[in-house]
Amino acid sequence: MFIHEQAIVEKGAEIGLNTRIWAFAHVLPRASIGNECNICDHVFIENDVFIGNRTTIKSGVQLWDGLRISNDVFIGPNVTFTNDIFPRSKKYPDQFLRTQVKEGASIGANATILPGITIGKKSMIGAGSVVTKDVPANAIVVGNPAYIIGYTQTNKLEDNAKFKSSNHLTSDIANVKLISLPVISDLRGDLSFAEINKHLPFIAKRYFIVYNVKNKEIRGEHAHKKLSQFLVCIVGSCTVLLDDGIKREQYLLNNPNLGLLIPPMVWGIQYKYSDDAVLLVLASETYDENDYIRDYDQFLEMVIT
Repeated sequence: MFIHEQAIVEKGAEIGLNTRIWAFAHVLPRASIGNECNICDHVFIENDVFIGNRTTIKSGVQLWDGLRISNDVFIGPNVTFTNDIFPRSKKYPDQFLRTQVKEGASIGANATILPGITIGKKSMIGAGSVVTKDVPANAIVVGNPAYIIGYTQTNKLEDNAKFKSSNHLTSDIANVKLISLPVISDLRGDLSFAEINKHLPFIAKRYFIVYNVKNKEIRGEHAHKKLSQFLVCIVGSCTVLLDDGIKREQYLLNNPNLGLLIPPMVWGIQYKYSDDAVLLVLASETYDENDYIRDYDQFLEMVIT
């Protein structure tokens, strides 16, 4: 452990092994800092703050009561955290809102994080972003208010989708397929179709249509235990991210003759909707809330163990 002679670490603060605290940092007595952290110049850490192992806090950051920072997090210079939605001088809430920064997340310089928010595992917050709602695991967000522009470590099949057979692209994620559906064209226009057991490997028991989605919004964010889905963007375009817990792939659906087969136990997200997008989803089962997995950490536990 190293504490610079011009840093203030008050008695009672917990400082882990091989953590370094630099000049003009101030750590209050009930704060807890893990092992191998780097706390740079001019950082202020309040009492009810927990910092995990191997985390870097760059200069000019204030960590207020209610903040929980996991392992391997990077917080850039002058990032601003808040813990009270309606602050008033000399007036304090009974309990400050809890803000969580999950394992491996990175927050760029000068970003502002509103209170009560969860920053997901391995997500990336762009410099200067204003984060007003939870950020999913692995998401890349920018802007004010922050919105998702992509996901980390994702194979973008939208860029290299060359069909390996006459009608489909096989994914590295088991049983996922991007299928080129037949098209019949004549002077009257185009007709695209799919046949059960040939293009669609199940008999659909339900369908739903997603439309009028704002470009910066995301849909999905869940997996299914038993249900399979077949997605066709019949108007406009949208991007689909699929995740099996180890690999992530991204598909651009921008043609009504492209169908994406999503099997059970694959985490799915749809985003980057065009303003006119209409997404048709065929499902192998009727609606059953018990079939949904809506928590990403729970999903990882189920597929990796």
